Amino acid sequence: MTGFSESVLEKKLTEMNNTAPSIQQLSLWLMHHKKHFAVVVKTWYRQLCLASNQKKLTFLYLANDVVQNTKKKFPEYTREFGSILKKVMEHLAVLNMDEKTVKAIGRLLSIWKDRIIFDPKVQVDLDRIWATKSLEMKAVPDPLTSPPSAKKSKLDSPHKIKKKIRVFVASDEDTSGANQSDENSHDRSSDVLKSLISPTISLEDGGSTPQPDADPPDPEVLIKALQDLENAASSDAVVREKIAALPSEVSEVSHLDELNSTDEGQSLLQRVEDATSLLKDYNVRLQQELEERKKVGKMISNFLAAQKDLESQAEERLEQYRDKLEKVNAVREDLKSHIQSLPDLTQLPDVTGGLAPLPSAGDLFTLK
Repeated sequence: MTGFSESVLEKKLTEMNNTAPSIQQLSLWLMHHKKHFAVVVKTWYRQLCLASNQKKLTFLYLANDVVQNTKKKFPEYTREFGSILKKVMEHLAVLNMDEKTVKAIGRLLSIWKDRIIFDPKVQVDLDRIWATKSLEMKAVPDPLTSPPSAKKSKLDSPHKIKKKIRVFVASDEDTSGANQSDENSHDRSSDVLKSLISPTISLEDGGSTPQPDADPPDPEVLIKALQDLENAASSDAVVREKIAALPSEVSEVSHLDELNSTDEGQSLLQRVEDATSLLKDYNVRLQQELEERKKVGKMISNFLAAQKDLESQAEERLEQYRDKLEKVNAVREDLKSHIQSLPDLTQLPDVTGGLAPLPSAGDLFTLK
């Protein structure tokens, strides 16, 4: 990873875009340089204030990813972001934002509250500030979700029952179609939040994904997460068989013309409601599975990124010790060559010529 400096961070924040890969990549970089947390948060706040209204939500997603992934092993980031978020919310509250952005920020605050990311006093301040902002955005009531009229006849006629079932079946079909359409046209920020909310599995254990820390998940945790996916909703053969066995009349409007009595209509209406409940429950489980797979995907991404970083460090160390080995080998060869050039004292001629040996120091001071 590149070295840390304030200018490098500013450049990365400027280049960040509202996609999960871009946010996660920068988040990993910030977690890698966690010892600079104070400078990181200060620079993040300054650049958020300078950013366009459309990009401010991206800055919040970045902070969310960092704090959730470092909450347990490096809480300094969480405390530092918590100390500045009240100013951030006050800054955002006076801006002119569209309804989707306001709801997205509100959802992010709810996640922080549910997972107790920040100090409760901090969370209360954030909720209070944003509650005022949310009141300004009045949602238009949806006629499809409005409560039915309180006025009802004691007994519906077959014609009314047919009409109810048509609405029920059509709304069920429209719902699946609308859901697909909403996914395709929904603001990108919603998808980014889903993929960043973290972070993973350990969320249920009180943490977040890779349980997150700037550090990668333990291999055992990652393996367990992958094994848990084997029992996900898409693998539930029992429910899938129930859905496959649903009679055609609960999904095809053409069968309504065959109704001849109120009892038949009421019976079919009950079967349609049961089928709708079964499908809705299964869709909720599939949505949960999708979120879990995204979390596991992020765990794998974090794990691979950490392994890449360790690989780079290992390569650097390998090069360093290769250089040291070469130097030691060179010294050894030079030493061998030098030793070979030295004379062999055992081969020198006898230079004493049979003369008496020189007296020792003790002999010189001995009095005779």
